Amino acid sequence: MAKKRSNTKRKLVGLVSEESNVRAYYKKKNTVNTPGKLVLRKYDPVLRKHVVFVETKKNLGRNEVKEKKR
Repeated sequence: MAKKRSNTKRKLVGLVSEESNVRAYYKKKNTVNTPGKLVLRKYDPVLRKHVVFVETKKNLGRNEVKEKKR
């Protein structure tokens, strides 16, 4: 099985619709070439039309490591 390279410059980002606030797409982005936020016009399956999607971080508060209670 191939190993995942940990020294890659590409990050996985989620794309959120500006109109319906639904995260429907994930993209890999090269952070060296595009340091700003990614903005794409894509199809929104909830509204069933093309709208602007803006980059957010992948997890949006889910799957974060919680602090252990002692």
